Amino acid sequence: MSQHKPTPISQQPLYEDTLAGGKHWSMRMRRGTSLRLIDQEGGANLGMLFYNPENLLEKYNAPDTLKCQHTFKLTKGHCLYSDMGRIFCSITDDTLGWHDTVCGNSNRNMVRQKWHDRDYQQDSNQWLQNGNDAFLVEATKYGLGKKDLAANVNFFSCVKPNEQGNLAYQNGYSQAGDMIELRFEMDTIVLMHTCPHPLNPASDYPFKPVTYQILQSAPIAEDDLCKNACSENQRGFENNRLYHLGL
Repeated sequence: MSQHKPTPISQQPLYEDTLAGGKHWSMRMRRGTSLRLIDQEGGANLGMLFYNPENLLEKYNAPDTLKCQHTFKLTKGHCLYSDMGRIFCSITDDTLGWHDTVCGNSNRNMVRQKWHDRDYQQDSNQWLQNGNDAFLVEATKYGLGKKDLAANVNFFSCVKPNEQGNLAYQNGYSQAGDMIELRFEMDTIVLMHTCPHPLNPASDYPFKPVTYQILQSAPIAEDDLCKNACSENQRGFENNRLYHLGL
C-alpha cells in the first residue's frame, strides 16, 4: 500500500475531467503545462504513451528512459524520454514512489481469459475494453497505427520481483487521492487509458477512474530536481533546448 499522503492541491487547474474506468482518451499537451493525475478510488491503472506532434515517428522509449536514469521504476525526479534523446515530460510530484514501465499492456485475449467476453453491442458502457485496443482507437486519430505503438507506462501500478524472481503485481498499492504530476518539456501527444494492468489478478474487471488536471507549469529553476537528477537528464534538457531553437 502507499505509505505517502497526497500533497494538497492548491493551484487552480486550467482544465479538469475524469476518465472513467475501462475507457481511453488522448490530447495534445503544450510545452510549459503540467498534467496532474489523481487516482479517484484507489487501485487505478493509467496506461500512457507519448508522441511528438511535429514528427509522429518520435515516440516514448521505455528502455532509454530506464537505462539512462539507472532505474527500474518511475517516480519524482525522473524524466520520460523519446527515442530521439529528448524529454517529453518530467515527474515533478508523486505520492507513490513507484510506477511500472516494463509490463506493457493488456490485450483482448488477456481480458477475455480473466473476465470473460463482453462487447459494446450487448453491454454498452460496461463492456470490457483492453489496453492495446484502447491505444489503437486513440492512435488512429493522429494517423498512427499498430506499428507505431511502443512499450507504455502504467501509472499507479507497482510490480516487484518476488522470491522466485517473477514479477508480482502489488495489490492495493495506489490509494484514493494518490497523484502524480507530469511537467511537459515539449509539445506532446498523450494517449491514455484506464484499462487494467496486465498482471492485475482481480476477480472482477476493475473499473477505476482517474481524474486529470491541466495546469500552468512553474518556470524551471537552475536547481530543478528533474534536470539535475543525473548527467543524462542534463543532456536531455540540452537536447530539448537545441530542438526548440530549430537545431
